[in-house]
Amino acid sequence: MRRWRLTTDSAAALVAAWRRALLRLPSSHHRDPTIAQRLLDAAAATPEQLLKQLGSTPEGLTAEIASARLRAYGPNLVAHERRQSLFQELLGRAKNPLNFLLLTLATVSFFLGDQRAAAVIAVMVLLSVSLAFVQEHRSNNAAARLRAMVRTRATVLRRDPSTASGAQPVEIPIEELVPGDVVRLSAGDMIPADLRVLAAKDLFLNQAALTGEAMPLEKSPAPVLGGSNAATDLPNICFMGSNVLSGAGTAVVVQSGAATYFGDSPEW
Repeated sequence: MRRWRLTTDSAAALVAAWRRALLRLPSSHHRDPTIAQRLLDAAAATPEQLLKQLGSTPEGLTAEIASARLRAYGPNLVAHERRQSLFQELLGRAKNPLNFLLLTLATVSFFLGDQRAAAVIAVMVLLSVSLAFVQEHRSNNAAARLRAMVRTRATVLRRDPSTASGAQPVEIPIEELVPGDVVRLSAGDMIPADLRVLAAKDLFLNQAALTGEAMPLEKSPAPVLGGSNAATDLPNICFMGSNVLSGAGTAVVVQSGAATYFGDSPEW
């Protein structure tokens, strides 16, 4: 009887732990409520109303306005990767339990009078740390060079007020996107920010990174009046971190950088 009671308690504990894990899944309840509210407001507005609110036009922004907004809002980055110093890299290689054990053995050997064994062990630790440090430093430099070569770009519309030719599609790094930018989407594109769809043709997205739902979701430009309060259920909002599976469309940037729904994700 006692064994059954213990098994039941263990099962209850597992269920409770699983529920706590589920509650930590990304949702609007764990985020800044103003971010979700801005998306809800953008979804309820018509494309014309939203463009006016964002100070934009169907032809996009001018280069001057985009530059000014980039200075005001900052780069469209979720997080900045901090490069470690040489001392931090060396310390990271030295902080190894095996190294501490070997150095302890070397210290004990030294005080027991076996200086030769202590010196051999110390040299082994020094060579091991140095070799690992050199290899990791070279790998980090190579990875940094690769990241600099591979940059994700987005196609935006830029209008020139001095000409009557209308908007011109321009490819820019996604770091330079700002609220009000009009973005063109096509199959295979990553969603570079939180976007409100202005026009779409068979536009299907994968939002598994946000919701865990593997099924493609269709996006359309129709305003959402009422309905669900969950921002991820909005059929006219494209979230940073998702990708276009098929179709094409045009959308306007509502939020960028850390102010996006993806950028405000809680830590797991």
